[in-house]
Amino acid sequence: MPSDTLPTPKLSCRNVWKLYGPGADAHLKGVDVHDQTDADALKLAQDIRDKNGIVASADVSFDVMPGEIFVIMGLSGSGKSTIVRCLSRLVEPTAGEILLDGKDLLKASPKELIDFRRHKMGMVFQSFGLMPHLNVLDNVAFPLKLQGLGLKERRSRAQDVIEKVGLEGREAAFPSQLSGGQQQRVGIARSLAVEPEVWFLDEPFSALDPLIRRQMQDEFLRLQNELHKSIVFITHDFLEALRIADRMAIMKDGEVVQIGRPVDLILHPANEYVREFTNDVPWELVLTAGDVAATSAPPDGIKQVIATETVANLLPYLAKHETGVAVQMADGTQGHLTARDVVAALATGVAESSAVKE
Repeated sequence: MPSDTLPTPKLSCRNVWKLYGPGADAHLKGVDVHDQTDADALKLAQDIRDKNGIVASADVSFDVMPGEIFVIMGLSGSGKSTIVRCLSRLVEPTAGEILLDGKDLLKASPKELIDFRRHKMGMVFQSFGLMPHLNVLDNVAFPLKLQGLGLKERRSRAQDVIEKVGLEGREAAFPSQLSGGQQQRVGIARSLAVEPEVWFLDEPFSALDPLIRRQMQDEFLRLQNELHKSIVFITHDFLEALRIADRMAIMKDGEVVQIGRPVDLILHPANEYVREFTNDVPWELVLTAGDVAATSAPPDGIKQVIATETVANLLPYLAKHETGVAVQMADGTQGHLTARDVVAALATGVAESSAVKE
């Protein structure tokens, strides 16, 4: 296989619309949503609003690659939760395609959809949704019961994921006996018990205290490093997205405004709306050596670092070594990074922010 061949997306959202209001379907009658330019879609969305239609999702498209954490974020009412519910068909899209391994889920029969939800999809929401009359073990095992697994097998699998999320020893506890963070771990374990191929998480940590929230983010990343799931993660917190996202999409008024790596959105925001999300992010925590290194060959004998090392980690060293560091880039080449390069990159962010305020 050629090295430049891109992997096939695990999940694809193609030109998905979700409209509400009287006669919602009529707004798209005769419209080929797959044969529109971005400008056409924007105009159509505005026309629908002018006719008192409610546009929850407008021509939303993105791919989720195997093993990728794809974050969708936006302000309240931006459409991010609607689109994740469309992906799972908890909400029926008005138009478009949702492809899992190339198969359009919008054409799936009720039986196929049930099978998909029971065997291929995991969901975690902000509200834990635990059953108060069941203990931890039985809460986690419940979806396996729906799959028809026997008591011994489902409890064995539930025990495995309970240990994965760090709740060993709490199997007999009931939800009312658990902290908020522990309850969320139960919800995560329950969704993992079905061994999903795709995992949807809708603001799963937003109800937690800040310290517990960060601990759950760490736990989530540890699990992902072990399990390599294809994940759609919804949040309104850019710092949370920054910690966990491989790529992310910013939504506004039901539309996708920009897609890219978090650092791409910070360095090259598509508009003021995107920039507002990134204004308070400390650039040194985001920028990596590979992002700001010069392409010139480094001097011989200087310290070598990998391209993904953050600028924040390198600042103490660069402050004491004018010659800088050699950066091992992802393509095998070497770059050269000095304190001057870092200052120039950080100054760019300050200048851009100042220009916007003026």
